[in-house]
Amino acid sequence: MRLVTHTRDALLAQRGHLIGWVPVCLGIGVGVYFMLRFEPSWIFIANVAVVALVCTVGARLVHVACTPILLALALSCTGMVIAKYRTESVSAPVLSFRYYGPIEGRIVGMDRSGSDALRLTLDRVRLERFAPERMPGKVRISLHGDLPAVALMPGQQVMTTGHLSPPSGPAEPGGFDFQRHAWFAGLGAVGYTRNPVLRAAPAQHGDWAARVFQARMAVSRGVQARLTGETGAFAAAIMSGDRSGMSQETLAHLRASNLAHLLAISGLHMGLLTAFVFAALRSSLMLIPAIGLRVPAKKIAAVGALIAAAGYLALSGGNVATERAFIMVSVMLVAILLGRPALTMRAVAIAAVIVLVLHPEALTGLGFQMSFAATTALVAVFGAMRRLDQQRLPRWSRGILSVVVSSLVAGLATAPIAAAHFNQIAHYGLIANLLSVPLMGALVMPAAVVAACLAPFGMAWVGLMVMGWGLRWILWVAQTVAGREGALGHVVTPGGWVLPLIIGGALVVILWQGRARAVGIPIAVAGFALWGMTDRPAVLIADSGGLMGVMTEAGRSLSRARGDGFVAGVWLENDGGPVAQDVAADRQGMTRQGRVFRASLGDWGILQVSGKTALADLQGCGGADVLISNQVVEGQRPCLLLDVQMLRKTGSLALDMGIDGSLQMRMARIETGRRPWNPISEDRAVSPLRIAPTQDLSDKIANYLP
Repeated sequence: MRLVTHTRDALLAQRGHLIGWVPVCLGIGVGVYFMLRFEPSWIFIANVAVVALVCTVGARLVHVACTPILLALALSCTGMVIAKYRTESVSAPVLSFRYYGPIEGRIVGMDRSGSDALRLTLDRVRLERFAPERMPGKVRISLHGDLPAVALMPGQQVMTTGHLSPPSGPAEPGGFDFQRHAWFAGLGAVGYTRNPVLRAAPAQHGDWAARVFQARMAVSRGVQARLTGETGAFAAAIMSGDRSGMSQETLAHLRASNLAHLLAISGLHMGLLTAFVFAALRSSLMLIPAIGLRVPAKKIAAVGALIAAAGYLALSGGNVATERAFIMVSVMLVAILLGRPALTMRAVAIAAVIVLVLHPEALTGLGFQMSFAATTALVAVFGAMRRLDQQRLPRWSRGILSVVVSSLVAGLATAPIAAAHFNQIAHYGLIANLLSVPLMGALVMPAAVVAACLAPFGMAWVGLMVMGWGLRWILWVAQTVAGREGALGHVVTPGGWVLPLIIGGALVVILWQGRARAVGIPIAVAGFALWGMTDRPAVLIADSGGLMGVMTEAGRSLSRARGDGFVAGVWLENDGGPVAQDVAADRQGMTRQGRVFRASLGDWGILQVSGKTALADLQGCGGADVLISNQVVEGQRPCLLLDVQMLRKTGSLALDMGIDGSLQMRMARIETGRRPWNPISEDRAVSPLRIAPTQDLSDKIANYLP
């Protein structure tokens, strides 16, 4: 009874401070939906919606202390309903097999791949011998090889001959699911071409989205014509969201110095832009007493800043990250119009709710997690600082203190999230941000606004020239910091519960009122402890059957120095030891004889064979217990056979040894479960498949799979 009383008193003490928990509860429901290993039916979702309705009604009937509990449950159920609706609303055909042939479509996106190749996103796609109802809505192709220079323009209808395949699953079980990302991005196929891209029809104005894209690329070309090299590419990325001119080397420097956030049009850029426009408009109105004393200058400036933010959103392409930033600043500007404090936890919570309702899939993305982690931490820390007496500090030092504190707080708040997603920690990131972020706010973004205002008069070069000075400094800082010894540290990829525990513990500390907030500290510590105990798989197998990786004391040893480069890079990064693929291939850990690679896992012998010739020359299983091949193996073999046909069903594999000597096998597609973006024929258990040494291996895995 005493526990009930204490719980009631604790909940009553939170009255007036519960708004921050609304997006948390909504996010819990969204997170549960994406964690499911099956796709809930509409009947199931209808029952969840009924529970949400009952809890909402019940919250009005019970004691006020119980109301938050029922509303939290209702919000969590609502999150599941929203996520399900969003999944179904973006449903579009996805290629189900590998395709080679003619590809035609309209250019609606241009960027660069990880290999620095120009990449085109096409809609209005036409493929040979495809019925309209099976045609992917969008495809993305990378342009490889020495292709003739063609003036590719937004809105052009182009054609080429290339390879397409379905979006690939995780590179390893439990890894980043590109299939899910592609589903919500509307990508039905990805691929490449080594053939010339031909213009099938000139660029047309088309719909609103096409016109905005054409305007974006026109701005990008104009900026890069005035500012050449990496400086111009950086300026184009900031002003139009077009990163296609950025080299991989520059991107690597920005990531290593923790300055990559300056490249994306996100909360920082939107905030700096609107702050400058707001301050400039308000100051201009106040400089004229006849106007400043008769009109609400603050509210007029807020309206002008809101219009500027909307224009920036449209010009940048309106991606999810920029849309999220626009929502955040819009909530704050509307608060000014309503006479409310702008930068409060309430404003952050409202912005988070709007983003989750519009794009629930953003919850699992890096951008949502980092932006709201930084904003929440900054609001909490600066709210606490307001209660401190800063009058004793010299006036000139207060601005410097704000810059240092904001960089430190934002860096600490986002560091675990960035490390979990990128497997790296920028040791000198705080220094780089202190040297760059103030310049971005004081020089670069104001110069960009000036350039935009002067562009109709043909004088944009004035603003761009000043902008170039600041960007050259930032690029120099990034290159210098990244070049220092020990600039980067590397960590292993954490387990699935690590980030939720760390973020959940931090939210308890920030949002809860009273001494009980201290409970969040051990929760976050538990997350870091789990991270430290993370074990990497002993053996990894690519879903192509062409690459195997064995963990050794020196790091993961790879079976091939070339081929499956993307998968190899992901494995090595997730291990916390990224090196070149050829370096990992030179490590000890397996024996190599031509295109035959032999490794062992306890008493289990593993053989990986690449190519038809090597497979044809192999007798049986070569004495191994597990045979891996990137070819289709005909007939029976006296071992566990994992050929390319089987691997298409399982996805990538992770092998480990059980305590009893059994072979534990985790399968990427089975762990993902039956979801719209991962169509498997039936539900299966997601626990690792255990194969005992005495069991018949020939049919064991086949019986486990669909």
